[in-house]
Order: sequence, then structure tokens, then C-alpha cells
Amino acid sequence: MEMQQFYYDNKIVKKFIYATIVFGVVGMLTGLLLAFLFLFPNLTDGISWLSFGRLRPLHTNAVIFAFVGNAMFAGIYYSLQRLLKARMFSDFLSNLNFWGWQLIIVAAAISLPLGYSTSKEYAELEWPIDIAIALIWVVFGINMIGTIIKRRERHLYVAIWFYLATFVTVAVLHIFNSLALPVSAMKSYSVYAGVQDALVQWWYGHNAVAFFLTTPFLGLMYYFIPKAANRPVYSYRLSIVHFWSLIFLYIWAGPHHLLYSALPNWAQNLGVVFSIMLIAPSWGGMINGLLTLRGAWDKVRVEPVLKFFVVAITGYGMATFEGPMLSLKNVNAIAHFTDWIIAHVHVGALAWNGFMAFGLIYWLVPRMTKGPLHSLKLADFHFWIGTLGIILYTLPMYVAGFLQASMWKQFNPDGTLTYGNFLETVTQIMPMYWMRAIGGTLYLIGMLVLVYNIIQTVRANAAIEDELAEAPELQRISSSRLKGEKFHPWLERKPIQLTILATVAILIGGVIQIVPTLMVKSNIPTIASVKPYSPLELEGRDLYIREGCVGCHSQMVRPFRSEVERYGPQSKAGEFVYDHPFLWGSKRTGPDLLRVGGKYNDNWHFNHMWNPQSTSSGSIMPGYKWLFDNSALDISNIEGKMKAMQTLGVPYTDAEITDARKSMDTQGQLIEDNLHADPDFVKSYENSKKKAVARGEKFIPMKNREIVALISYIQRLGTDIKVKDNN
Repeated sequence: MEMQQFYYDNKIVKKFIYATIVFGVVGMLTGLLLAFLFLFPNLTDGISWLSFGRLRPLHTNAVIFAFVGNAMFAGIYYSLQRLLKARMFSDFLSNLNFWGWQLIIVAAAISLPLGYSTSKEYAELEWPIDIAIALIWVVFGINMIGTIIKRRERHLYVAIWFYLATFVTVAVLHIFNSLALPVSAMKSYSVYAGVQDALVQWWYGHNAVAFFLTTPFLGLMYYFIPKAANRPVYSYRLSIVHFWSLIFLYIWAGPHHLLYSALPNWAQNLGVVFSIMLIAPSWGGMINGLLTLRGAWDKVRVEPVLKFFVVAITGYGMATFEGPMLSLKNVNAIAHFTDWIIAHVHVGALAWNGFMAFGLIYWLVPRMTKGPLHSLKLADFHFWIGTLGIILYTLPMYVAGFLQASMWKQFNPDGTLTYGNFLETVTQIMPMYWMRAIGGTLYLIGMLVLVYNIIQTVRANAAIEDELAEAPELQRISSSRLKGEKFHPWLERKPIQLTILATVAILIGGVIQIVPTLMVKSNIPTIASVKPYSPLELEGRDLYIREGCVGCHSQMVRPFRSEVERYGPQSKAGEFVYDHPFLWGSKRTGPDLLRVGGKYNDNWHFNHMWNPQSTSSGSIMPGYKWLFDNSALDISNIEGKMKAMQTLGVPYTDAEITDARKSMDTQGQLIEDNLHADPDFVKSYENSKKKAVARGEKFIPMKNREIVALISYIQRLGTDIKVKDNN
């Protein structure tokens, strides 16, 4: 049989590896800064683009899409070529994939600190960047499928099944969750509202974890662990069961993020059932990975790469056992909104994704540079300090989570809350936040050790060049099943049929959950007293989104005695029908705000936003001084915003849109008048007026500043439900 010579494209793998390392450092540095902002909330005082609310989505996006995303591409581009015995379909598409992805990351790194955010977790990027993500993802898919079509290896190995499922599912999730109506170049509103928006978001949010952080890395596990251990995969049959059951079940599990919320009970219960079932395929994959190392455990003692892989798979097993446990309603009632969830997320991110990426880099770079790793001892040091960092990060967060939940729920014998002041909880968990910062520091030190080790390896060895290979051309055989050929082996040589079946498997759960919630009105009963936001409140809500307040405050009162006592009546689906996007939140660093309207006067909110510690002793909330600047609230697009909302079904009349600025002026003046009731405000206000005049600046009345719009929104929260419904 005639052999064909060709070159594997190693240069594209090199680019993705270098990007993984650079953005890994950036993402982890940002995370460490956020950890220290819990300890020193005014560390970046007055710098809007370094505030916690704006940096948190930057951290999550940098770690998920920049660090893990680039590692995923590096591993796929390396393994796919060798599994298919073919160079990537198009060098141009490979480079377009790389540079397009890096430009998207840079766009995120610029836009998120500037406050351009949709507020939807793991999907905060605004609509032009979302379109770019979809286009570059399609480029990646075309390149992968094109390579599969021109392959020289008939059989599609298990890793490729996971790569195909990743491509299809992420495309579906991203497109449907990102559907939004643009208002301007960097502002849009989700086409879904309230309960529907929450369901679609967590269908995406949970499965972004499943199909961006898990399935591609399982594919990499199936390729790189057998390679590193020089052992075959433990069980071919188990890999088949693992793949199909995982992609079918995972897509149903999103609603477990919304237990005890205003989501219909049937959807919540479906999420719980399928989340529990997920233990089986997840642990099947973990067992398949660990048992692949049978007979090779002596290597684990001496090879850092295998150490990283073993802890990564163990972390995957822990996280995928804990996830289904957290979906049980009685466990979720304790864990949700607490730091327990932060611990859970970081077991997956630091151990599973982080250590898999590190093992990948340590294995790939020496092979592509045709020389040894600079220092095995440094790699060992990285492993141990990284492992210690994970332990010191996660264990204190578990303790903090249990402490928060128990303190929030405690009652005195007379029926009052034992810890009525939310800040009593915060002060108790500060030692745990210190330990988290120390753990994060150790993990980052390990990353910096990797940077040094890889630089020295690259400098000492040969330059990374394309690699010569040869293989016979694939001979055509019947497309129908051969005599005695079972269904799955036939499917493994039919990429189109495999992709179609995988698509059907992932669509079933999404369709059954989402379509009824969008189409059946009885799922979201309306409340007559709930009215749309006034123009000023709408602008204030956009500021709330811009500043990332939803990252620390929830707007969802669950049906627990402790929460109703602390916050007010439980949440109802009809309260959120005009909320584009929903703002239920997933963490309570501060108290729930759904019923905060009217609880404090305007002066309290004014002082609280300037210096939170002045109104709330022990608060770890930063000040938002830029909201008070002598500059006007931008209302240039208020009519466009209201028209967009009108298009989405919010019942604004044309007259209300026409009179929007007049309405804003009237409501703003009322708040400013209320602020003048405080003599300290009057004194400060007059002083700032004199200073502005002395500098020759135009003085902006308080009613026209951002802080007043934000106060108007906060004071509106929950007030509709207190109005008697006469209908």
C-alpha cells in the first residue's frame, strides 16, 4: 500500500499553548486581586474599571474562555491530527481560529472592566462579541469536520466523539442564550424575560460547564492519559456508555441552579432527577481514566505529567459527585447563595481543568521541542504547591458556606432571627477569606513556576516545527454496515451520522424543558400590580448591571421561614415579567435586594454607595464614587431602550416613550429633594458646586447624575408586590 507523506501542524498547537500560559497568568492574577478585595474592599477605591463588580466577570471569562479555552484548542489541534493521520483541513482556518479567539479575549478584557456587560453568568459579553464568538466557533467546527472528512484513519477514536459533541452543543447553547435585541453598539436586552431568561441562562450556564469545561477535556483525557502512561484505555465499552449517557443527561440538569426559585416546580424537579442520574456516566468516565493507569502507577511516582492527570481526574470525580448532591433540594437549601458553591466551582476549575492543562503543557512542549523538560523537580514543585493551593482554597470556602447557611437560618426562642444583621455572617467568615487568598497565591506561584520551566525548555531545545508523518490513503469501503459489524463500530466510521445522533441527544432535554416554559402562559402567571420600570429606574437598572451588583446580591427570596423573616414575601414568577435580563443572582456576599425598596431612605442609599462602611459597619462592599462625579447620566438612548423593551413585550406606551426625559427629570428632582433633607448632604453639595464654578466647569445638578438613577431603581425593588392587587 502506497504511503503518503504529510506534515502535522505543530505551530498552531504552539500558539495555543503560549496563549494558554499567558492568559492563565492574567486570569489567576485577576482572581487573586478579587480575593484580596474581599479583605481590603477599598484597595482600588475610586477606580471604576478595577472595582469588584466589573473584574469578577473578567476573571471568570479569562479563566474559562482564555486559559481553559486555549488549552482545549491546543489539545484538540494536536490530538485530532494524529488520531486522523492528517494535517488540519486548512492552515488559514487554523490561524483564523487562533487570532479570532485571541481578539475576542482582548475585546472581553477591554469591554468588561468598562462596564459593558449583559450580567448573564459566563455569557456577560455584549452582542457584537457574541456574534464574533459564534463565527470563530463555526470556523473551528469547519476546520475539525474538514479534517475528519479528509482523514487517513477510518475509525473515529472516542476523543473525537467528545470533540464533535462539544462543537455542536456549545454552538446551540451560545446562540440561543445570547439572543438579544441590540439598542446600541455595546448595549442589548435579552429577548427572554424573568423566569424564561433564568431557565435559558442556566440551561446554558450549567452546560457551558458541561460542554466547554468537561466534554472536550474528557476527550483530551482519553487521548493524553493513554499516551502519557503508554497504556490502552481501560474499557472501550465503558467509553461508549460514558459518552452517550453523559451528553444526553447533562443537558437536562440546568434547572438545579434554580431550586426553590420562581421557576415552575416541574422544571425544577426534572433538573434534580437528571442531575442525580449524572453521577453514573461521570464516575464511569473517571473510573475509565484512572483504571487506564493500571500497571503504570510506578510511573506516577516519578512523572509529574501523570501526577497532574491523576489529581485532575480525581478532582473531576469529586466535583461530579458533589454536583448531583448539590442538586438535592435539602442540600441545595443549605448550599445555594453561599461560599460552598465557590468551593465546588473551584474544585472543578483548579483541579480538573487547571491540572489537566498543566499536564498537557508539560507533556506537549518537550515532545514538540524534541528535548527534555528543563526541570522535573520544578514540575514536581508546581504539582505539590498547586495541590496545596487547591486544598487551602477550597476547604475554607466549604467551612464558610456551612457557617453562612447555619447563621442565616438560626432563630431565637421568641421567633426572631438570631443573626438579624447580615453583616454578622460576613465578619465571621473573614478568616476563611484570608485562607482562600493564601491558597490562591500558592496556586499562582505554581503557574509562574510553569512559565519559567517552559521558557527554559523552549530556549534549550529545538524550535517547534511542523512534524513529518506518513500514512496510507484511506480506502473506500461500503457505507452500509459490513457483515457482522455492530452498530457502534459502524457509527464510529460515519462522522456525519455520529454528529447528527449527538445533536439529537443534546436537543431532547433542552426542547422539553425550554419550549413549554416559553410557550405555555400558565407557567408564568402575571401580577396586575407589577408595572414596567420608569425611564429613570430603567437607566438605574442598567447601571446596576454595569457595576456587576448581581455578582454579590441576589434578587430571589426563597420560601424558607428564615428568608421570609429576613427579606419579606417569597418571590413570585409574575414579579419578573418585565426583567430583561433577569437578575436573580447566584451568590450572597451581601443581602438579598428583592424587597429593599423603601426599607431605607434615599440619603441612606446615597451615603452607602459613597462609603458603605459609613452606614454598615464591617461591610466589605467597595464605594462607587464615580457614580457621584460632576458628569451627567447618559440619557441619550433612553427612547431607544424603551422602544426595544416595547418590542420585547414590555407595555410602554408611545406617550411614555415621548415623555421619558420629562419623567426622568421629575423623578430625579424628587430624589434630590429628599437628599436635601440631610444637612451634611447640603453642605457637601454646595461646596462641590463652588469648586466646580471656581474651576470653570459646568455644574451638573444631582438629579441628573448616575447615583440618583441607581437609587431610583433600588427604591423600586419589591414595591409592586406590596401594592394591593384589586384585579
